[in-house]
Amino acid sequence: MGFKSIISQKRFWKSVLWLGLTFLVLYNVISMLFEYGGFAFAEFFEERTSDGKLFRFIFAQILAAFLYGFILAFGQFRSKEKKK
Repeated sequence: MGFKSIISQKRFWKSVLWLGLTFLVLYNVISMLFEYGGFAFAEFFEERTSDGKLFRFIFAQILAAFLYGFILAFGQFRSKEKKK
């Protein structure tokens, strides 16, 4: 199964979405715990979005989630095909 056939599957894109969202949540929670020593949602997001950094924060989060989800999902789908 080639690249085009993998990315043309609806299941692939669902995996990309869920893996990306899971990554976003876990990454931000773990970052918050390490930086603030607890669940400090207000301070965490205020620091990252203040001084006009809101667009940069949102763009970086979406890009990171997409790349992480895409790479992992592609690896999973590719490995399933190799096992067949």
